[in-house]
Amino acid sequence: MWVPESNPSVRWVQLALLLVLTAFLGAMWGLERTTVPLIAKEEFGITSSAVALSFVAGFGVTKAFANLFAGGLMDRAGRRRVLILGWVVGIPVPLMIIWAPSWEWIVAANLLLGINQGLGWTATILMMMDHFGPGRRGLSTGLNEFVGYSGVAGLTLATGFIAATFAPRPQPFFIGIGLVVVGLFVSVAFVKETKHHVALEAVSGDAPSFRQSFADASRDRTLLSFSQAGLVTKINDATVWGLLPIFLAAQGVSLVQIGIVAAIYPQVWGVGQLAAGPMSDRLGRKPLIVMGMLLQAVGIWSLALSDVLWEWIAGATILGLGTAAVYPTLIAAVGDYAHPYRRASSIGAYRWYRDMGFVVGALIAGGVSDALGFRIAYAMVGGISVVSAGLVAALMVPSPQRYFSPAERGDGIPGRALTADEAPPT
Repeated sequence: MWVPESNPSVRWVQLALLLVLTAFLGAMWGLERTTVPLIAKEEFGITSSAVALSFVAGFGVTKAFANLFAGGLMDRAGRRRVLILGWVVGIPVPLMIIWAPSWEWIVAANLLLGINQGLGWTATILMMMDHFGPGRRGLSTGLNEFVGYSGVAGLTLATGFIAATFAPRPQPFFIGIGLVVVGLFVSVAFVKETKHHVALEAVSGDAPSFRQSFADASRDRTLLSFSQAGLVTKINDATVWGLLPIFLAAQGVSLVQIGIVAAIYPQVWGVGQLAAGPMSDRLGRKPLIVMGMLLQAVGIWSLALSDVLWEWIAGATILGLGTAAVYPTLIAAVGDYAHPYRRASSIGAYRWYRDMGFVVGALIAGGVSDALGFRIAYAMVGGISVVSAGLVAALMVPSPQRYFSPAERGDGIPGRALTADEAPPT
């Protein structure tokens, strides 16, 4: 049995702390999912979808590069330092939104939020992988993402009620001040480093370079299939985050109802990951990824075709289920494929490609929505998800697991790579 921490009780305390911090990170993001699109329209008079989505694009760019930076830094300097740095960068975010005199301040705050999410959330994912070890990587990522997106959903719903009672700002963002202060304190005072655990997995220290890990994400056919699926998933998320509150408000939907619809998607996404992660450990990664991309398409198309509240709720639920199927599974699949000493770099590179989907989604959804309308934008994005599912089906192949110790590979023969037939299911 894999027990990297000599004292199991300490291990479980550390896991609990990491889960709390992940929930806080998700909540920081959830603060904005209902409020910021409404602030753009109501306080700054922004009616262009493309301009309104600029905050999503800014968030995506900085989060993507923070993921990439975090991965390489964690392999060299450790996970805990990156986690602390993420919380430090997040300190100004709620304050800037509270005091923002112009839309540019909101965009700037989102740049910092992207760094906060990229550094902090990537660190908690890797630290939990280190604690769980081989054989339970899907469970680890599923649990992490479940807790994080439950935090997103909880604050998305809460801010809808707070905005309806008071205003889209400043009241909702007082919560953010508390989240960042407590998150930083817990990270500094109680969280322990986990980087040393990877030495228990690797049979060799001959790891690829950071540059090679990044290049492989687009050059290796299997890693490419992961990267494009992650990117398309974020295109879908950017479309929902940036456009759905504006569209529903234009249909006369109340702020409370907008908050409910906006929260259902990440909540289903979060809860579904609790099942999808361990399911991918047993059934393999590939079936869940293909199915999840197709479900995302159905959910997006349902939102495009809907006209009443229960239909929007149904569409958000289907989209959440599809996203839940792919989200932890893709991260676990990259972790399967990577050398243990470069796992953080490989996951950081994957998350760079994935989160650039925020930028692509903002450009596609904003431009098409302005030119042809909300429904056409959603129909187009759904079609992209179908194409993505086909690419995963065509490109993804089993990993030879050549970098791992016998315990990690499970074959018991030192120095031998598994054949394609012996490799774990994909």
